[in-house]
Amino acid sequence: MASEFTITFENDIVTIDLPSRLDATNTEGLQNDLKEFIGKKVEKLVFVATNLEYISSAGLRVIIFAKQKIGVDAHIFLIGAADSILNVIKMSGLDNFMTIQDSL
Repeated sequence: MASEFTITFENDIVTIDLPSRLDATNTEGLQNDLKEFIGKKVEKLVFVATNLEYISSAGLRVIIFAKQKIGVDAHIFLIGAADSILNVIKMSGLDNFMTIQDSL
């Protein structure tokens, strides 16, 4: 099965283009893909959420995993998220360690 995610790594920046849903059906695959970056120098983790319409607790966990395992010292960005997604991010407290922007 092809990955639903596009992940790029360039100039110490990991960019993850998220699909329309981030839930238990696809977060394991994303987490496995992100394991490739453990131990590498990553200055920024950029989650592009322009297509994201739904995020579950499993989706929140994969963001936490990325921060804890890959981006301990990296700056985390959430780009282009809809208001409904931003509400979930803020209610979960994840906005405390990430920068939220409308666009890159």
